[in-house]
Order: sequence, then structure tokens, then C-alpha cells
Amino acid sequence: MIFLIILYVFIAIALTFNALGVIGLHRFPDVYTRLHAATKATTFGTIFIAFSVMGYGFIHWYWSGFSDPAYLTFFLHTLMALVALLLTNPTGAHALARGSHRGGVKPVIAVVDRLQEAEVMEK
Repeated sequence: MIFLIILYVFIAIALTFNALGVIGLHRFPDVYTRLHAATKATTFGTIFIAFSVMGYGFIHWYWSGFSDPAYLTFFLHTLMALVALLLTNPTGAHALARGSHRGGVKPVIAVVDRLQEAEVMEK
């Protein structure tokens, strides 16, 4: 019973952070702040969804007396998907931000652009 409560708490945390990421995508003014909402909040939410799925698979594998390998496979596939997410999401966000910066997209909010300062000093 306590395992199910923990899984429900993980799902509630995941839904909260994914909803905050969606709200951030709609409300933030430029590509950089939207990218921040899309990567930070939704990655954290997706981690908790993966934890709940892995917990579900492990609990059912344990309750089956370690005899049904389908639930263990379920657990391992979710773990591999989580590792892939943790490796590709920051890399993709960095590539999008770098491409936007090189493409000349300026942030709406006033910031100090240290890359532009470094380029000016090199010339």
C-alpha cells in the first residue's frame, strides 16, 4: 500500500512540473527563457514519471515472486529511456540555444552577453 502512495506522489510531482513547463512555454517572451522552461521543468517531471514507471515494474516483478520477466524488462527499458533522456535533453537544449545565439536571436530581457564581448575583443 505504501508503494502505491509513493507512486502516486511521484506522478503528482511529475504532472506538476510538466504543467509548469507547458505554462512556461506559453508565457515566456523569448526562445531562451522558453528553452529553459522546456528543458528544466519537463526534464524534472519526466524523471519522476520514469521513477513511477520503474517502481510499478519493480513492484509487480517482486510480487510475482521474481518469476515474470516482463516486469523486469519493463523496468530496464524505462531505465534506459531515462538515461537517454538525461543525455540528450541538455545536449539538444545547448544546440538550440547556441544556434539561436549564432543566428542573431536577441533575448527580450536585458542580459550581459559575454560571448559577444569576447568576439568584439578578439577583433
